[in-house]
Amino acid sequence: MNRTPTPDGLVIVDKPAGFTSHDVVAKMRGMARTRRVGHAGTLDPMATGVLVLGVERATKLLGHLALTEKEYVATIRLGQNTVTDDAEGEITLSADASGVTREAIDAGVARMTGDIMQVPSKVSAIKIDGKRSYKRAREGEDFEIPARPVTVSSFTVHAVHPAEAEDGTPVQDILVSVVCSSGTYVRALARDLGADTGVGGHLTALRRTRVGPYRISDARTLDQLQEELAVMPVAEAAAAAFQRWDVTAEQAKLLGNGVRVRVPLFEGSGPIAVFGPDGRFLALVENQGGRAKSLAVFG
Repeated sequence: MNRTPTPDGLVIVDKPAGFTSHDVVAKMRGMARTRRVGHAGTLDPMATGVLVLGVERATKLLGHLALTEKEYVATIRLGQNTVTDDAEGEITLSADASGVTREAIDAGVARMTGDIMQVPSKVSAIKIDGKRSYKRAREGEDFEIPARPVTVSSFTVHAVHPAEAEDGTPVQDILVSVVCSSGTYVRALARDLGADTGVGGHLTALRRTRVGPYRISDARTLDQLQEELAVMPVAEAAAAAFQRWDVTAEQAKLLGNGVRVRVPLFEGSGPIAVFGPDGRFLALVENQGGRAKSLAVFG
């Protein structure tokens, strides 16, 4: 019996709530019949939306894709703090948020837009002295996480809905969209907006709608992927995510032999996808002093 070859490329998953990113990777290993599966940036179990998986050779792209811009839609609840800064954690503070005005919300959002310093949540996967922050938090350690520079390109309030929490506290639920750099925590934005308005805040819903060039419209649910495993070929994925450099046969040969060929000028920085004269995806390189330094070889 002929076995279907293992697919080689990216799979854009619409992650369901309640699944860890590792759960999704495990399911994909079963569907693709290979252990060589990885993901480009985690999503919390509560969150849904775009999770980029790499299968076989495409796993070499993942570390570079993880650094790209991301987009989310989220609901922030003003009036309650939680241990985890999201709805999965125990409530640590409740305050009447009914008096918070739209002007105060907009002013707080404006202060968190642009290049900012952000302190990640204590239950994040950030490593502090070699140990995951969430492990330290679970063990009851008292520790601080240093603020890190992140970029919030866009933080937009779409609607504000007065509501009542389960404990009867008057709260306000805010529907927002966020475009941000890698390493930005949307639940930390919720926590900080709550602090800015003086009533506390946490995230109650999060959906990632884009990772780099890959949008929710490209994504498939696990059930859909079980029916038909939609895989974006490595070459197509690289062309969509990185700047493209078409080289001559001579340049391709030199690059294949490890020679640092001179790179033409490209706008901005970041990895460059190299394609041969026959259209084959050969390598991912970076411009180092005007010459190509190999990051990953494919051709």
